[in-house]
Amino acid sequence: MIDKGKIEQDIIAKLKTCFDPEIPVDIWELGLIYEIKIDDEGNTYLKMTLTSPHCPVAGSLPPEVKEKARSVQGVKDVYLDLVWEPAWRMDMMSEEAKLELGFL
Repeated sequence: MIDKGKIEQDIIAKLKTCFDPEIPVDIWELGLIYEIKIDDEGNTYLKMTLTSPHCPVAGSLPPEVKEKARSVQGVKDVYLDLVWEPAWRMDMMSEEAKLELGFL
């Protein structure tokens, strides 16, 4: 039996190494990851968005996220769902991100 909680925390740690190049905050703290689901075999579903459909890394960031999640021990495969609804808003950022960006 796999430890889904540990795998999820390890995925989050990996995702915290991905940055939007225009914003000096990782994608997890920005609130770009909407959902992480892991099944009993380690197959992982990620639902994410970008700050904008016109984001300059729209073509490169989702594959980077998928690759980093796949590199976590216990993850068998990764399905990434890039969504635009709900649209990302600044209030989706964590307190840490808001503080880093000077919004608090």
